[in-house]
Amino acid sequence: MEIVNGCMQIIWKCQYNLKSDTQKVSPLKFWTLENPNGMLKWFLGKPVFEFNPYDFGDNYKKRTQLWGWFNEPKKNPIKCTKPKFDKMPTKEIHTKYYGKLTRQERRAITPEGFAKAFFLANR
Repeated sequence: MEIVNGCMQIIWKCQYNLKSDTQKVSPLKFWTLENPNGMLKWFLGKPVFEFNPYDFGDNYKKRTQLWGWFNEPKKNPIKCTKPKFDKMPTKEIHTKYYGKLTRQERRAITPEGFAKAFFLANR
């Protein structure tokens, strides 16, 4: 939670960087916090957006939540044939990192299909 608090402080300082008291547009184009389903919702409330990697073309399940101010990426789901992320071996998800990552480190990697869709929606 120290990291989340630090991120929120950075967002707050950037968001508060107004040019005038009457500014009606945010100084930030977007901001987001992303986390696999877990306790973060207890602190930040209901997420703005939820997805699984298969919603963006990656063939596995890992429910992930986003909070923030951003354009939602367009989902283009595929039929998922793989089990839930936690039940898959690293070599099936992140082949170049096989044998080098802990479970927490694997969970921290943002799915490639989602990252591309989010970039396109918010560039």
